[in-house]
Amino acid sequence: MDDYPLLNVFWTMMWFFLWIMWLFLLFKVITDIFRDHELNGWAKAGWLIFCILLPFLGVFVYVIARGKGMSRRDVKQAKESEAAFQDYIRKTAGTQGGGGATDELARLADLKEKGAITAEEFEKAKAKVLS
Repeated sequence: MDDYPLLNVFWTMMWFFLWIMWLFLLFKVITDIFRDHELNGWAKAGWLIFCILLPFLGVFVYVIARGKGMSRRDVKQAKESEAAFQDYIRKTAGTQGGGGATDELARLADLKEKGAITAEEFEKAKAKVLS
């Protein structure tokens, strides 16, 4: 370790960190190429070949040319994921469509008490809601 000064250790760590950052950017660009629905197959293949054959130049040109679109697609995907997650929660919790079975049964019981439906109609509707 005596022949490797501390400044060289810092330089090595910096270059390693920059290399890792570039790899993350490369994978981000490649996933964005495949995620973009506006590009046709030939354009995707062209960008992918450009990024594979000339990786540094390809990634930097892609980020410069299509960087705003990347952020918009990220935001759109995040919103779609959040909406899908919220929809899943609503379906799982049974509150889809303005209320679940409990709310429907309470509404039917209220209609029965008011005399709007008979006891037989109430039982049929209750069986339908519970099935």
